[in-house]
Amino acid sequence: MPLGYFLGLSAIMFTVGVLGVILRRNALVIFMSLELMFNAANLVFVTYASYYQILIGQIFVFFVMAVAAAEVAVGLALMVAIFRTKHSIDIDQMSSLKG
Repeated sequence: MPLGYFLGLSAIMFTVGVLGVILRRNALVIFMSLELMFNAANLVFVTYASYYQILIGQIFVFFVMAVAAAEVAVGLALMVAIFRTKHSIDIDQMSSLKG
């Protein structure tokens, strides 16, 4: 397959992720949109690593995935804690961090 197909798919995925972060007010949807942007960046790394036959891009993807896994653990724990206190995960209601 040509290189442009993978880069085009990555650009579409990243655009959908950016639109999800900008347009949505639900913290869980924003969180999933961020993960979609990470996966779009990973697709670019793997595409170029495969095209140029180097391993550095694929190694970098493993580091990005490890950081994303840690982000998921911490982010979901924070969302559960906020939901228990505010009974909502709407971004507009989380404007202050008062208890």
